[in-house]
Amino acid sequence: MMRLKILIVICLLLAFAWQDSLFSQSHTGIKSEILKDSSLNRVKSMAAGLIETGFNAGSGYGEVWIRDFNTFIELSCKLMPRDSIKDRLRVFFQMQGDDGNIVDGYIPKKKADVGYNYIYSKNAPDFAGHKNTVETDQETSLIQAVYKYVTATKDYNFLNENIDGKSVQSRLSDALEFLMNKRYSPEYGLIYGATTVDWGDVQPETKWGVVLDSTSHLAIDIYDNAMLVIALNNYIELFPGSKRWEDVRDKIRANIRKYLWDEKGQKFIPHIYLNGSPFPASFDENKINYHGGTTVAIKAGLLNKKEIQEVNEQMLRDVKLSGAMSIGLTIYPPYPEGYFKNKGMFPYGYQNGGDWTWFGARTITQLAKYGFLKEAYHEIRPMIDRVIKNNGFYEWYTVDGKPAGSGSFRGSAGVLYTAITTLQESASQ
Repeated sequence: MMRLKILIVICLLLAFAWQDSLFSQSHTGIKSEILKDSSLNRVKSMAAGLIETGFNAGSGYGEVWIRDFNTFIELSCKLMPRDSIKDRLRVFFQMQGDDGNIVDGYIPKKKADVGYNYIYSKNAPDFAGHKNTVETDQETSLIQAVYKYVTATKDYNFLNENIDGKSVQSRLSDALEFLMNKRYSPEYGLIYGATTVDWGDVQPETKWGVVLDSTSHLAIDIYDNAMLVIALNNYIELFPGSKRWEDVRDKIRANIRKYLWDEKGQKFIPHIYLNGSPFPASFDENKINYHGGTTVAIKAGLLNKKEIQEVNEQMLRDVKLSGAMSIGLTIYPPYPEGYFKNKGMFPYGYQNGGDWTWFGARTITQLAKYGFLKEAYHEIRPMIDRVIKNNGFYEWYTVDGKPAGSGSFRGSAGVLYTAITTLQESASQ
Protein backbone atom coordinates (compact mmCIF):
# COMPACT_ATOMS: atom_id res chain seq x y z
CA MET A 1 0.00 0.00 0.00
CA MET A 2 2.81 2.37 0.93
CA ARG A 3 4.59 1.62 -2.36
CA LEU A 4 1.42 2.46 -4.25
CA LYS A 5 1.11 5.81 -2.46
CA ILE A 6 4.74 6.61 -3.19
CA LEU A 7 4.22 5.69 -6.84
CA ILE A 8 1.15 7.97 -7.06
CA VAL A 9 3.09 10.87 -5.53
CA ILE A 10 5.97 10.34 -7.98
CA CYS A 11 3.54 10.29 -10.91
CA LEU A 12 1.90 13.48 -9.73
CA LEU A 13 5.25 15.19 -9.34
CA LEU A 14 6.30 14.09 -12.82
CA ALA A 15 3.00 15.36 -14.23
CA PHE A 16 3.46 18.75 -12.56
CA ALA A 17 7.04 18.92 -13.81
CA TRP A 18 5.88 18.11 -17.34
CA GLN A 19 3.22 20.81 -17.19
CA ASP A 20 5.77 23.32 -15.86
CA SER A 21 8.12 22.38 -18.68
CA LEU A 22 5.42 22.91 -21.29
CA PHE A 23 4.48 26.25 -19.70
CA SER A 24 8.12 27.32 -19.61
CA GLN A 25 8.60 26.38 -23.26
CA SER A 26 5.41 28.18 -24.21
CA HIS A 27 6.42 31.24 -22.21
CA THR A 28 9.87 31.23 -23.76
CA GLY A 29 8.34 30.97 -27.21
CA ILE A 30 6.01 33.93 -26.73
CA LYS A 31 8.82 36.01 -25.25
CA SER A 32 10.97 35.31 -28.30
CA GLU A 33 8.09 36.17 -30.61
CA ILE A 34 7.51 39.49 -28.85
CA LEU A 35 11.16 40.48 -28.92
CA LYS A 36 11.48 39.63 -32.63
CA ASP A 37 8.33 41.50 -33.67
CA SER A 38 9.61 44.54 -35.57
CA SER A 39 6.11 45.99 -35.94
CA LEU A 40 6.09 46.79 -32.23
CA ASN A 41 9.10 49.07 -32.56
CA ARG A 42 7.65 50.55 -35.72
CA VAL A 43 4.51 51.62 -33.85
CA LYS A 44 6.60 52.93 -30.94
CA SER A 45 8.52 55.09 -33.38
CA MET A 46 5.28 56.37 -34.88
CA ALA A 47 3.95 57.16 -31.39
CA ALA A 48 7.08 59.08 -30.47
CA GLY A 49 6.82 61.03 -33.71
CA LEU A 50 3.32 62.19 -32.80
CA ILE A 51 3.98 62.96 -29.14
CA GLU A 52 6.98 65.17 -29.85
CA THR A 53 4.81 67.51 -31.95
CA GLY A 54 2.75 68.98 -29.11
CA PHE A 55 0.54 68.67 -26.04
CA ASN A 56 -3.04 69.13 -27.20
CA ALA A 57 -5.17 65.99 -27.13
CA GLY A 58 -5.10 65.48 -30.87
CA SER A 59 -5.85 66.87 -34.30
CA GLY A 60 -9.52 67.16 -33.41
CA TYR A 61 -8.86 69.10 -30.22
CA GLY A 62 -7.24 72.48 -29.68
CA GLU A 63 -7.16 72.09 -25.91
CA VAL A 64 -4.62 70.58 -23.58
CA TRP A 65 -6.81 68.14 -21.63
CA ILE A 66 -5.50 66.78 -18.34
CA ARG A 67 -7.22 63.39 -18.70
CA ASP A 68 -5.41 62.97 -22.04
CA PHE A 69 -2.10 64.58 -21.06
CA ASN A 70 -1.95 62.22 -18.10
CA THR A 71 -1.82 59.28 -20.52
CA PHE A 72 1.08 60.48 -22.65
CA ILE A 73 3.10 62.66 -20.27
CA GLU A 74 5.58 59.85 -19.59
CA LEU A 75 6.49 59.69 -23.25
CA SER A 76 6.56 63.49 -23.40
CA CYS A 77 9.16 63.40 -20.62
CA LYS A 78 11.37 61.22 -22.82
CA LEU A 79 11.06 63.48 -25.86
CA MET A 80 10.26 67.06 -24.89
CA PRO A 81 12.13 69.75 -22.91
CA ARG A 82 11.36 69.46 -19.21
CA ASP A 83 10.26 73.06 -18.87
CA SER A 84 7.76 72.74 -21.71
CA ILE A 85 6.04 69.92 -19.85
CA LYS A 86 6.11 71.78 -16.55
CA ASP A 87 4.67 74.88 -18.22
CA ARG A 88 1.64 72.88 -19.35
CA LEU A 89 1.09 71.40 -15.90
CA ARG A 90 1.48 74.80 -14.27
CA VAL A 91 -1.51 76.25 -16.14
CA PHE A 92 -3.83 73.73 -14.51
CA PHE A 93 -2.78 75.02 -11.10
CA GLN A 94 -3.02 78.63 -12.25
CA MET A 95 -6.63 77.98 -13.25
CA GLN A 96 -7.52 75.96 -10.14
CA GLY A 97 -10.80 76.97 -8.51
CA ASP A 98 -10.99 78.42 -5.02
CA ASP A 99 -12.63 75.17 -3.91
CA GLY A 100 -9.71 73.14 -5.28
CA ASN A 101 -11.36 71.90 -8.47
CA ILE A 102 -9.26 71.38 -11.60
CA VAL A 103 -10.35 72.30 -15.12
CA ASP A 104 -10.56 69.66 -17.81
CA GLY A 105 -8.38 71.64 -20.16
CA TYR A 106 -7.40 75.01 -21.56
CA ILE A 107 -6.84 76.67 -24.90
CA PRO A 108 -5.42 80.04 -26.06
CA LYS A 109 -8.11 82.69 -25.65
CA LYS A 110 -8.22 83.53 -29.35
CA LYS A 111 -9.16 79.91 -30.12
CA ALA A 112 -11.82 79.57 -27.42
CA ASP A 113 -14.83 79.18 -29.70
CA VAL A 114 -16.19 75.67 -29.09
CA GLY A 115 -19.18 76.63 -26.95
CA TYR A 116 -18.05 75.92 -23.40
CA ASN A 117 -18.82 78.22 -20.49
CA TYR A 118 -15.19 79.26 -20.40
CA ILE A 119 -13.24 79.74 -17.20
CA TYR A 120 -10.68 82.56 -16.87
CA SER A 121 -7.97 83.29 -14.33
CA LYS A 122 -5.73 86.26 -13.67
CA ASN A 123 -2.93 83.77 -13.15
CA ALA A 124 -3.19 82.50 -16.75
CA PRO A 125 -4.36 85.54 -18.73
CA ASP A 126 -3.60 84.03 -22.13
CA PHE A 127 -5.83 80.99 -21.72
CA ALA A 128 -9.48 80.01 -21.43
CA GLY A 129 -10.31 76.88 -19.44
CA HIS A 130 -13.29 74.53 -19.43
CA LYS A 131 -14.60 71.75 -17.20
CA ASN A 132 -16.94 68.90 -18.11
CA THR A 133 -18.51 68.78 -14.66
CA VAL A 134 -20.36 65.51 -15.23
CA GLU A 135 -17.04 63.69 -14.84
CA THR A 136 -14.91 63.36 -11.69
CA ASP A 137 -11.44 62.54 -12.97
CA GLN A 138 -9.81 65.94 -13.57
CA GLU A 139 -8.31 66.28 -10.08
CA THR A 140 -7.08 62.68 -9.98
CA SER A 141 -5.67 62.94 -13.51
CA LEU A 142 -3.60 65.99 -12.58
CA ILE A 143 -2.21 64.34 -9.45
CA GLN A 144 -1.21 61.30 -11.51
CA ALA A 145 0.34 63.49 -14.21
CA VAL A 146 2.42 65.46 -11.70
CA TYR A 147 3.56 62.19 -10.13
CA LYS A 148 4.64 60.86 -13.53
CA TYR A 149 6.44 64.11 -14.37
CA VAL A 150 8.34 64.25 -11.07
CA THR A 151 9.17 60.54 -11.14
CA ALA A 152 10.50 60.77 -14.70
CA THR A 153 12.45 64.03 -14.36
CA LYS A 154 13.36 63.99 -10.63
CA ASP A 155 12.24 67.62 -10.57
CA TYR A 156 11.03 67.50 -6.96
CA ASN A 157 11.46 71.26 -6.66
CA PHE A 158 8.32 71.65 -8.74
CA LEU A 159 6.30 70.38 -5.77
CA ASN A 160 7.46 73.40 -3.75
CA GLU A 161 6.89 75.95 -6.49
CA ASN A 162 4.64 78.85 -5.41
CA ILE A 163 1.62 79.49 -7.61
CA ASP A 164 -0.45 82.47 -6.45
CA GLY A 165 0.49 82.02 -2.81
CA LYS A 166 0.27 78.24 -2.63
CA SER A 167 2.79 75.48 -3.30
CA VAL A 168 2.07 72.79 -5.85
CA GLN A 169 1.90 70.33 -2.95
CA SER A 170 -0.81 72.41 -1.27
CA ARG A 171 -2.71 72.67 -4.52
CA LEU A 172 -2.59 68.91 -5.01
CA SER A 173 -4.00 68.53 -1.51
CA ASP A 174 -6.68 71.12 -2.32
CA ALA A 175 -7.68 69.06 -5.35
CA LEU A 176 -8.21 66.03 -3.13
CA GLU A 177 -10.15 68.16 -0.64
CA PHE A 178 -12.46 69.26 -3.45
CA LEU A 179 -13.37 65.62 -4.06
CA MET A 180 -14.00 65.05 -0.36
CA ASN A 181 -16.07 68.22 0.02
CA LYS A 182 -17.99 68.34 -3.27
CA ARG A 183 -18.02 64.84 -4.75
CA TYR A 184 -18.08 62.49 -1.75
CA SER A 185 -21.00 60.32 -0.64
CA PRO A 186 -20.87 59.75 3.14
CA GLU A 187 -23.40 56.93 2.75
CA TYR A 188 -21.11 54.83 0.55
CA GLY A 189 -17.71 56.34 1.31
CA LEU A 190 -17.02 56.79 -2.41
CA ILE A 191 -16.93 59.72 -4.84
CA TYR A 192 -19.59 60.38 -7.45
CA GLY A 193 -20.33 62.32 -10.63
CA ALA A 194 -23.22 62.44 -13.06
CA THR A 195 -24.37 59.30 -14.88
CA THR A 196 -21.97 58.62 -17.75
CA VAL A 197 -20.87 55.56 -19.70
CA ASP A 198 -17.95 54.04 -17.79
CA TRP A 199 -15.07 56.56 -18.12
CA GLY A 200 -17.03 58.84 -20.45
CA ASP A 201 -18.02 62.46 -19.95
CA VAL A 202 -21.46 62.59 -21.59
CA GLN A 203 -24.63 62.31 -19.49
CA PRO A 204 -27.91 61.06 -21.02
CA GLU A 205 -30.22 63.90 -19.97
CA THR A 206 -29.03 66.72 -22.28
CA LYS A 207 -27.96 67.05 -25.91
CA TRP A 208 -24.31 67.93 -25.31
CA GLY A 209 -24.28 66.25 -21.93
CA VAL A 210 -21.12 67.63 -20.33
CA VAL A 211 -22.48 69.93 -17.60
CA LEU A 212 -23.76 68.81 -14.21
CA ASP A 213 -27.19 70.44 -13.77
CA SER A 214 -30.65 70.00 -12.23
CA THR A 215 -31.46 67.18 -14.67
CA SER A 216 -28.38 65.12 -13.77
CA HIS A 217 -28.67 61.79 -11.97
CA LEU A 218 -25.78 61.50 -9.54
CA ALA A 219 -24.00 58.17 -9.59
CA ILE A 220 -20.98 56.31 -8.22
CA ASP A 221 -18.88 54.24 -10.62
CA ILE A 222 -15.66 52.24 -10.62
CA TYR A 223 -13.67 54.48 -12.98
CA ASP A 224 -13.78 57.63 -10.84
CA ASN A 225 -13.00 55.76 -7.64
CA ALA A 226 -10.19 53.65 -9.11
CA MET A 227 -8.64 56.84 -10.48
CA LEU A 228 -8.84 58.28 -6.97
CA VAL A 229 -7.07 55.25 -5.47
CA ILE A 230 -4.23 55.64 -7.98
CA ALA A 231 -4.00 59.39 -7.30
CA LEU A 232 -3.92 58.79 -3.54
CA ASN A 233 -1.19 56.16 -3.99
CA ASN A 234 0.80 58.71 -6.02
CA TYR A 235 0.25 61.52 -3.50
CA ILE A 236 1.27 59.31 -0.57
CA GLU A 237 4.44 58.25 -2.41
CA LEU A 238 5.34 61.87 -3.18
CA PHE A 239 4.57 63.02 0.36
CA PRO A 240 5.23 60.17 2.82
CA GLY A 241 3.47 60.31 6.16
CA SER A 242 0.20 61.66 4.75
CA LYS A 243 -1.88 59.83 7.38
CA ARG A 244 -5.16 61.52 6.43
CA TRP A 245 -4.87 60.49 2.81
CA GLU A 246 -3.68 56.99 3.70
CA ASP A 247 -6.88 56.52 5.72
CA VAL A 248 -9.02 57.90 2.89
CA ARG A 249 -7.27 55.61 0.39
CA ASP A 250 -7.83 52.53 2.52
CA LYS A 251 -11.52 53.34 3.01
CA ILE A 252 -12.06 53.98 -0.69
CA ARG A 253 -10.42 50.66 -1.54
CA ALA A 254 -12.57 48.79 0.97
CA ASN A 255 -15.79 50.47 -0.15
CA ILE A 256 -15.09 49.77 -3.83
CA ARG A 257 -14.94 46.07 -3.02
CA LYS A 258 -17.97 46.33 -0.72
CA TYR A 259 -20.34 48.28 -2.98
CA LEU A 260 -19.10 48.12 -6.58
CA TRP A 261 -17.60 44.66 -7.01
CA ASP A 262 -20.09 41.93 -7.95
CA GLU A 263 -18.49 38.84 -6.44
CA LYS A 264 -20.91 36.44 -8.09
CA GLY A 265 -20.64 37.99 -11.52
CA GLN A 266 -16.91 38.73 -11.12
CA LYS A 267 -17.42 42.23 -12.52
CA PHE A 268 -18.01 45.80 -11.40
CA ILE A 269 -21.58 47.04 -11.43
CA PRO A 270 -22.09 50.11 -13.66
CA HIS A 271 -23.61 52.56 -11.16
CA ILE A 272 -24.87 53.18 -7.66
CA TYR A 273 -27.51 55.91 -8.02
CA LEU A 274 -27.85 58.63 -5.39
CA ASN A 275 -31.01 60.27 -6.75
CA GLY A 276 -32.53 57.71 -9.10
CA SER A 277 -31.60 56.33 -12.51
CA PRO A 278 -32.14 58.21 -15.79
CA PHE A 279 -33.03 54.94 -17.51
CA PRO A 280 -36.35 53.06 -17.65
CA ALA A 281 -37.18 50.84 -14.67
CA SER A 282 -37.37 47.86 -17.03
CA PHE A 283 -33.75 48.31 -18.13
CA ASP A 284 -31.26 45.97 -16.42
CA GLU A 285 -28.12 48.09 -16.46
CA ASN A 286 -26.14 45.55 -14.46
CA LYS A 287 -25.88 43.35 -17.56
CA ILE A 288 -23.45 45.91 -19.00
CA ASN A 289 -19.73 45.28 -18.55
CA TYR A 290 -17.56 48.39 -18.10
CA HIS A 291 -14.16 47.60 -19.62
CA GLY A 292 -12.31 50.88 -19.05
CA GLY A 293 -13.11 51.28 -15.38
CA THR A 294 -12.22 47.64 -14.84
CA THR A 295 -8.79 48.19 -16.38
CA VAL A 296 -8.16 51.25 -14.19
CA ALA A 297 -9.23 49.16 -11.19
CA ILE A 298 -6.58 46.58 -12.09
CA LYS A 299 -3.98 49.34 -12.20
CA ALA A 300 -5.20 50.54 -8.80
CA GLY A 301 -4.49 47.07 -7.36
CA LEU A 302 -8.15 46.32 -6.66
CA LEU A 303 -8.25 42.87 -8.28
CA ASN A 304 -6.14 39.78 -7.66
CA LYS A 305 -4.54 37.76 -10.44
CA LYS A 306 -7.36 35.22 -10.65
CA GLU A 307 -9.92 38.02 -10.94
CA ILE A 308 -7.83 39.74 -13.60
CA GLN A 309 -7.82 36.56 -15.64
CA GLU A 310 -11.60 36.28 -15.29
CA VAL A 311 -12.39 39.89 -16.26
CA ASN A 312 -10.04 39.64 -19.23
CA GLU A 313 -11.84 36.52 -20.43
CA GLN A 314 -15.13 38.39 -20.05
CA MET A 315 -13.78 41.27 -22.14
CA LEU A 316 -12.68 38.86 -24.86
CA ARG A 317 -16.14 37.29 -24.91
CA ASP A 318 -17.65 40.76 -25.20
CA VAL A 319 -15.35 41.58 -28.12
CA LYS A 320 -16.38 38.39 -29.91
CA LEU A 321 -20.10 38.95 -29.31
CA SER A 322 -19.95 42.58 -30.44
CA GLY A 323 -17.84 41.93 -33.52
CA ALA A 324 -15.31 44.55 -32.41
CA MET A 325 -11.67 44.38 -33.44
CA SER A 326 -9.96 44.75 -30.08
CA ILE A 327 -10.09 44.70 -26.32
CA GLY A 328 -10.53 48.48 -26.57
CA LEU A 329 -14.31 47.94 -26.78
CA THR A 330 -15.60 50.36 -24.12
CA ILE A 331 -18.62 48.45 -22.86
CA TYR A 332 -20.84 45.52 -23.75
CA PRO A 333 -23.68 45.46 -24.44
CA PRO A 334 -24.11 49.15 -25.33
CA TYR A 335 -26.96 51.31 -24.06
CA PRO A 336 -29.98 51.08 -26.40
CA GLU A 337 -30.85 53.64 -29.04
CA GLY A 338 -32.39 56.80 -27.60
CA TYR A 339 -31.08 56.40 -24.07
CA PHE A 340 -28.75 59.39 -24.60
CA LYS A 341 -29.88 62.71 -26.07
CA ASN A 342 -26.41 63.27 -27.49
CA LYS A 343 -26.73 61.91 -31.04
CA GLY A 344 -23.17 60.57 -31.03
CA MET A 345 -23.99 58.15 -28.23
CA PHE A 346 -25.88 55.64 -30.37
CA PRO A 347 -25.21 51.91 -29.81
CA TYR A 348 -21.54 51.23 -30.63
CA GLY A 349 -20.97 54.95 -31.15
CA TYR A 350 -18.31 57.04 -29.40
CA GLN A 351 -18.18 56.12 -25.69
CA ASN A 352 -21.23 53.84 -25.96
CA GLY A 353 -19.45 50.81 -27.35
CA GLY A 354 -16.75 52.32 -29.53
CA ASP A 355 -13.38 50.58 -29.75
CA TRP A 356 -10.75 52.76 -28.05
CA THR A 357 -7.04 51.96 -28.07
CA TRP A 358 -6.82 54.71 -25.44
CA PHE A 359 -8.19 52.28 -22.87
CA GLY A 360 -7.56 48.93 -24.53
CA ALA A 361 -3.80 49.49 -24.51
CA ARG A 362 -3.97 50.13 -20.77
CA THR A 363 -5.49 46.67 -20.42
CA ILE A 364 -2.48 45.26 -22.29
CA THR A 365 -0.08 47.04 -19.93
CA GLN A 366 -1.73 45.49 -16.90
CA LEU A 367 -1.86 42.02 -18.43
CA ALA A 368 1.87 42.21 -19.15
CA LYS A 369 2.63 43.43 -15.63
CA TYR A 370 0.69 40.57 -14.08
CA GLY A 371 2.42 37.94 -16.21
CA PHE A 372 -0.25 37.29 -18.84
CA LEU A 373 2.23 37.68 -21.69
CA LYS A 374 0.52 35.39 -24.18
CA GLU A 375 -2.82 37.13 -23.65
CA ALA A 376 -1.26 40.59 -23.78
CA TYR A 377 0.56 39.91 -27.04
CA HIS A 378 -2.46 38.32 -28.66
CA GLU A 379 -4.71 41.20 -27.61
CA ILE A 380 -2.35 43.99 -28.68
CA ARG A 381 -1.97 42.70 -32.23
CA PRO A 382 -5.21 44.21 -33.63
CA MET A 383 -4.18 47.60 -32.24
CA ILE A 384 -0.73 47.37 -33.81
CA ASP A 385 -2.14 46.24 -37.14
CA ARG A 386 -4.67 49.05 -37.44
CA VAL A 387 -2.16 51.76 -36.54
CA ILE A 388 0.05 50.53 -39.37
CA LYS A 389 -2.85 50.05 -41.77
CA ASN A 390 -4.28 53.53 -41.12
CA ASN A 391 -0.86 55.16 -40.70
CA GLY A 392 -1.82 56.86 -37.47
CA PHE A 393 -3.42 56.85 -34.05
CA TYR A 394 -7.13 57.43 -34.40
CA GLU A 395 -9.23 58.36 -31.40
CA TRP A 396 -11.54 55.36 -31.70
CA TYR A 397 -12.88 52.76 -34.13
CA THR A 398 -16.31 51.43 -34.98
CA VAL A 399 -16.96 47.78 -34.27
CA ASP A 400 -16.37 47.01 -37.95
CA GLY A 401 -12.95 48.64 -37.83
CA LYS A 402 -13.56 52.05 -39.36
CA PRO A 403 -11.46 54.85 -37.80
CA ALA A 404 -13.36 57.70 -36.15
CA GLY A 405 -12.80 60.85 -34.14
CA SER A 406 -9.50 62.71 -34.01
CA GLY A 407 -7.08 61.41 -36.63
CA SER A 408 -3.98 61.98 -34.52
CA PHE A 409 -4.96 61.22 -30.95
CA ARG A 410 -2.02 61.56 -28.59
CA GLY A 411 -3.69 59.58 -25.81
CA SER A 412 -3.82 56.49 -28.04
CA ALA A 413 -0.18 56.94 -29.02
CA GLY A 414 0.95 57.39 -25.43
CA VAL A 415 -0.80 54.38 -23.93
CA LEU A 416 0.13 52.12 -26.86
CA TYR A 417 3.79 53.11 -26.51
CA THR A 418 3.61 52.26 -22.80
CA ALA A 419 1.88 48.94 -23.49
CA ILE A 420 4.47 47.90 -26.07
CA THR A 421 7.35 48.90 -23.81
CA THR A 422 5.88 46.99 -20.86
CA LEU A 423 5.33 43.95 -23.05
CA GLN A 424 8.90 44.05 -24.36
CA GLU A 425 10.38 44.57 -20.90
CA SER A 426 8.35 41.69 -19.50
CA ALA A 427 9.48 39.47 -22.40
CA SER A 428 13.13 40.32 -21.85
CA GLN A 429 13.11 39.37 -18.17
